[in-house]
Amino acid sequence: VSTQSTWGPSKANVAMVREVITISIGQCGIQYGNAVWAQYCEEHNIDPDGHPQSDYDPEDRQLLSFFEAQNTEKLDAANQDFVPRQVTVDLESTVIDEIRQGAYRDLYHPEFLLNANEDAANNFARGHYTIGKENIDATSELIRKLTDNSENVQGFIINHAVGGGTGSGLGGLVLERLSVDYRKKSKIGFEVYPSPNLSPVIVEAYNGLLATHLLLDYTEVSLVLDNEAIYEILQRDLKVKRPTYSNVNRIMAKAVSSMTASLRFDGELNVDMNEFQTNLVPFPRLHFMTSSIAPVLSEAKGSKNFESNTVQDITDYAFNPASFLVKYSDFDVAEDKYMAISINYRGDVRSKEANQVAQWIKANNKVTFVDWCPTGFKIGLNDEPPVRIEGDDIADSPRNVVMIANNVAVSRVFSQRLVAKFDLMY
Repeated sequence: VSTQSTWGPSKANVAMVREVITISIGQCGIQYGNAVWAQYCEEHNIDPDGHPQSDYDPEDRQLLSFFEAQNTEKLDAANQDFVPRQVTVDLESTVIDEIRQGAYRDLYHPEFLLNANEDAANNFARGHYTIGKENIDATSELIRKLTDNSENVQGFIINHAVGGGTGSGLGGLVLERLSVDYRKKSKIGFEVYPSPNLSPVIVEAYNGLLATHLLLDYTEVSLVLDNEAIYEILQRDLKVKRPTYSNVNRIMAKAVSSMTASLRFDGELNVDMNEFQTNLVPFPRLHFMTSSIAPVLSEAKGSKNFESNTVQDITDYAFNPASFLVKYSDFDVAEDKYMAISINYRGDVRSKEANQVAQWIKANNKVTFVDWCPTGFKIGLNDEPPVRIEGDDIADSPRNVVMIANNVAVSRVFSQRLVAKFDLMY
């Protein structure tokens, strides 16, 4: 036990780490969780086997909020090994076996890769009752182990899709369990919702509706993502003719990593996990967010253009409905009002610029706010620009922005995609 009191004039590196625990559930959640961890490793200079790279910064203690260090004394020690604070759960083994044999097999701790033998077959009831119920105790035991290894957990991030069986059924079960066991901790969900026209699962309206019912009560903030919107961004802006799921996952990972950047790096204006909830959620049930990321430009467009990408340009792009990570075919700037907006910048952005841009967005009627909410922008600034990973579609850029907004248009995701299709089948 160290004798130095953390309350005294402690050195910066004794600052308390506030851990975030990630839980990836079902095929979609796991595969895009993998993309997110690949992005994190690249940003913190960690090799796919968990060892620090030669350019690793030993002063970087913030990364301990997402990674657990096996040797906490010297972070850059030669025998150092970083392990993601993540629980990976699926009801069948294929996807997790891919991790066990893939490039990142030495990164994850094998104990926290949990799979059952019989999958949920895209059926919410199987994921939530029949098979999920047999596996929820093992899952929450693993989550408890991770929280016991932490000093002060600030919250949970849950990756899952709501169209399948495991992500929706077991995902809801895990969230319910977290609400009971960790009452005060915030839970942020990254939910892949059924797309308007592309549908890999016939019964996704059923699963999505039942899962949404649980999400209303059990997550503090839900970020709604959909594959179709990201396909269109890939085809239109990045000129990828036939996007695959790995292209989609990498874009989502960029967005997620920019949202969590403020938890992992020091910045001028840091946003912690509870601030998302405080600033974006006016009433507990209105917590489904629309997000976007900018700049989304491919290498082909040339890095010369990037220098001219001013803070205003990228922010303008982020507020363009075509760049939302949820598809709204008929978004109307005047009618679809915002309740709250959070803009998180990374890289070379000064607070003065950021505030001017927020004023400019308001003055030029790029957004309309509801009349019953004090209209404001929450701005986050972070010094670390996003890092390019191997095979990335998005070119490098000195700055980027992620917009997370609470917009009323998200109600159409529920009414048109879930309820209308549910009624058709029911």
